[in-house]
Amino acid sequence: MSQTYLTTDELSSRIKYDPRTIRERLKDSVLLEGIHYIRPFGGRKILYIWEKIEEDMAGVGHHTFAIPMANGGLCHG
Repeated sequence: MSQTYLTTDELSSRIKYDPRTIRERLKDSVLLEGIHYIRPFGGRKILYIWEKIEEDMAGVGHHTFAIPMANGGLCHG
């Protein structure tokens, strides 16, 4: 499966967010390393994975944060 890697500026133009907002507010809270972005070769540069971001923006993401409860339910918190 081929993935599309984007820089912060390229992602910014696709999702209509300021690059600074992506770096300071979305990265590491909404966009997670290893899921939505990578640091190739262990460096400082960040490349965003467009397909994962697009999937989560559409609401069909499989990465939900929930705590399993004893009665079988989930706590979304």
